[in-house]
Amino acid sequence: MKRTLLASALILFSGYSCAAQYATASHVVNKQDKHLIWADEFNTGTKPNPNDWTYETKFVRNQEDQYYTTSSKNSRIENGNLVIEALKETVPNADYDPNGTQWHQQRKYAYYTSASLTTAGKHSWIHKRVEVRAKLPQGRGTWPAIWLLGDNIKTVGWPDCGEIDIMEYVGYNPHFAYSTTHKSDRNQTLGNSIPGVIQDNKLEDGFHTYATEWDDNEVRFYYDGKLYHAQQRNGEAWPFNKPMYLILNLAIGGGWGGQQGIDDSIFPQKFLIDYVRVYDLK
Repeated sequence: MKRTLLASALILFSGYSCAAQYATASHVVNKQDKHLIWADEFNTGTKPNPNDWTYETKFVRNQEDQYYTTSSKNSRIENGNLVIEALKETVPNADYDPNGTQWHQQRKYAYYTSASLTTAGKHSWIHKRVEVRAKLPQGRGTWPAIWLLGDNIKTVGWPDCGEIDIMEYVGYNPHFAYSTTHKSDRNQTLGNSIPGVIQDNKLEDGFHTYATEWDDNEVRFYYDGKLYHAQQRNGEAWPFNKPMYLILNLAIGGGWGGQQGIDDSIFPQKFLIDYVRVYDLK
């Protein structure tokens, strides 16, 4: 979730008409190629199932402005959706230390709250198809994301663990969404793929499906069932052969989302997830 963006694949959608070529990939999945192995449809209960989901809390990364909580104000199940809601409110920072040297210690208060849910320690997958149907928030300062991280992040660190960004969106640049992979190259420096880019004038209007599938040699990205971007191995480091877990979060501000400031008039903002489905690939 940290990047300078360059467009390698651009689809222009206006009512779903394609004005650019899709990315070249070695394989395009069809209905016969996948088998559902896990899903959360968010149709029962009022809170995410603790057997499937855990929470990130407090300030976490990217010098973002939101404080992640476990409160139902910020995450809940409602009308068949997982709701991740960002609020404009002031809360004390439990990690505040006036003598601290880390960015998250130096903030006495947070002025926004939100939620970040993960399947870490609950579910992780190797070489699958992960599909999420979601409706994006809007407004300057919002930064929702659907992404995967390697289970081994605590032992090897980032980016050696590998990261697959299925969807990222920054509210100051409406109608665009992005997909990216992050890893280390052979010299152990950060190797970012050139992002895939979706442009759709109706991106924020309703629910859309974002998916990725990956194997020994390639990561592929789909928007509403259509392939638009692929990242090939090309001989470099490839951390995507080990288990990866899913993160769903709504950040506010931070290194990318806050590049043009935060519009306080937009709050509250909701990131709605209709379902998460994971498929085995034949």
